[in-house]
Amino acid sequence: MTVIRSGSASHVGRVRTVNEDRLLESVALFAVADGMGGHAGGEVAAGLAIEVLQRRFAADPTARGLVEAVRAANRVVFDRSLEDSEVRGMGTTLAAAALVPTEDGDRLVVVNVGDSRVYRYRDGQLEQMTTDHSVAEELVARGELSEAEAAVHPQRHILTRALGVAPEVDVDAWELAPAEGERFLLCSDGLTNEVGQEQIATVLAEVPDPQAVADRLVAMANQHGGSDNVTVVVVDVLVADPPSPEELASGRAREARVLGAGPAARPSSSARPEVGPRERGAPSGFREPGWRSAAGEGSVTGVLQVEDLERHLAVEEVADGSPATEEPVTLGRHVAGALDDALRSRPRDRGATRPAARWPERRITVRVVLFLVLLAAVVVGGWLLVRFYAEGEYFVGLQGNRVVVEQGRPGGFLGFEPHVVDRTGLTSAEVLAYRVPELRSGVIEPSRAAADRFVANLQAEACSVRPNEPICPRQSGADRAGSVGTA
Repeated sequence: MTVIRSGSASHVGRVRTVNEDRLLESVALFAVADGMGGHAGGEVAAGLAIEVLQRRFAADPTARGLVEAVRAANRVVFDRSLEDSEVRGMGTTLAAAALVPTEDGDRLVVVNVGDSRVYRYRDGQLEQMTTDHSVAEELVARGELSEAEAAVHPQRHILTRALGVAPEVDVDAWELAPAEGERFLLCSDGLTNEVGQEQIATVLAEVPDPQAVADRLVAMANQHGGSDNVTVVVVDVLVADPPSPEELASGRAREARVLGAGPAARPSSSARPEVGPRERGAPSGFREPGWRSAAGEGSVTGVLQVEDLERHLAVEEVADGSPATEEPVTLGRHVAGALDDALRSRPRDRGATRPAARWPERRITVRVVLFLVLLAAVVVGGWLLVRFYAEGEYFVGLQGNRVVVEQGRPGGFLGFEPHVVDRTGLTSAEVLAYRVPELRSGVIEPSRAAADRFVANLQAEACSVRPNEPICPRQSGADRAGSVGTA
């Protein structure tokens, strides 16, 4: 038998006027939802998700039942966004934990979609159970960003998965045997954006009452800025079944067993292992039509395709699968080395006196010419590098109300201004409302092809919500029902 106690708190924050977060704290089911889609849409999406999750899980309180409850919540939010024009484009994140009975004893099942998180605190260590479904987290998982870089990445808030943005959704799920003394923390990103994980761990270690923990963490988030709604649920395991002899023998008595697409828990304080070039296929967090995982058949439900995340200077695989080692830009390094060698090889002036009449004859020497050539090469190489950096990427933005593809960097760089390479047929009124702010800022893509895919995904996403718009290709009802929006 497992005995737990819990506490929870939620606050609108110091900047927002409406709290779009919702939480659930019941006997055996706990959840946090962070709505998105504006003043009305975020509230509605998060509220619907929590309501459907609780009702459907009560009908089937099992691990599979919890996953299916999340999928049902996704469908309800999606259908509501199609029926009500005032909340079109709404969505929500969801992180939940449920205590379920099994033949082997009670188990805690953890699920998540989006960037709301579930942590486990035990033996003085804070472990992040869930993986954020965001652009920055995908780059961290592939070894292209460190966790510190991801924390300030401009695309850290762009989700690759959320409830309500497509008819189907992939759900990450884990099952573990709870242990006496463990603490579980469910929270929206309003906490983790303001309070560091070391500070969170300190509160979890020092404050015994779960309600007091929740209140203090919310207060800390507001003290550190409170730029977003913040919601916290804390669950303590007071009594738990001891592990069976078989579990003890296997050494995996308390480890998380992956049910869905997510990885096992990892210590938040430890560095991630280095990751080589990404494997071809569908990495964690992304699905392609027909791709199957332990959680069932997947579908493209993200906001961005994996190919859109390729870095322009990333190491690419060669035919045999080994990474190429040649660096894309070495001109500056070679020129700098050659110049250094040339300068070091110049003979020092030992004070010899030369007749004044001979200076014009000796001033132009081979060494001087070599120095000038190398200096010019450095200048030209630097200019080329700056131009390569300034024009080496593309971004999708707005020119007036028209969606355009531009080459360069938003706002320009050292005099190199971006220029339009494609004025698409989309307008800001035709894409989903929550896309407009990021389009105004400019969505950076590594290549023209990636930018074109992003525009196509904007159109597909809009058509999944408003299939009868003029921008949408004519298709049968069966086709529309099976299509999935991506962007």
